[in-house]
Amino acid sequence: QVQLAESGGGLVQPGGSLTLSCVASGSIFSIHAMRWYRQAPGKQRELVAGITSDGTTNYADSVKGRFTISRDNAKNTVDLQMHSLKPEDTAAYYCYADVRHYSGSVYGYWGQGTQVTVSS
Repeated sequence: QVQLAESGGGLVQPGGSLTLSCVASGSIFSIHAMRWYRQAPGKQRELVAGITSDGTTNYADSVKGRFTISRDNAKNTVDLQMHSLKPEDTAAYYCYADVRHYSGSVYGYWGQGTQVTVSS
């Protein structure tokens, strides 16, 4: 079994910054893609940013130029640096990882989420 634990959420004023972190633990041989999603009340969960094991990144258009995703393969962590935050960035943010187990099987895992609120 694998657990993903997010941290770093909170309340921030518009224009401010936050960094979210996620660490994966458990029966992990390797991790392929790691992603951050978010879900605002009454809306569908949406992809914010993703990063492959070789460091290739992709971003939602709404966060390009403001958010940066990074990972540490040795520590099984992924971070999301968020700058110039806007009220519309308010949401629960979820970490996701495609994990290869020692058996060779690959499964996707989600974290419990961390709340980000952008408000004055």
